[in-house]
Amino acid sequence: MSTTKLRELAHSRTGDKGDTSNISVIAFRPEDYPRLLVALTVERVAAHFAELLGGDAARVRRFELPNVHALNFVLPGILKGGVTRSLALDAHGKALGAALLDIEV
Repeated sequence: MSTTKLRELAHSRTGDKGDTSNISVIAFRPEDYPRLLVALTVERVAAHFAELLGGDAARVRRFELPNVHALNFVLPGILKGGVTRSLALDAHGKALGAALLDIEV
């Protein structure tokens, strides 16, 4: 099977609360959902964001939403205190969804 960027198979939606971001990855086509299940493991997503997660990589959680062909990842600590406490240029999690779509699957 050839590889492609995740953005060719899915889109993302993000949300954040405090220092936690959640990223949903939604397959464009139902037949691509099984490929997402295999390619987007907790370990792979944690490794992709390892530099931002620091010691919190083990706390990443994945939720499967088969009825809507989506996965939701919860990344505690990635926003370093949240919007009001972070010195990051993008203190919201919006850019994280775009970054995740750059993974090769």
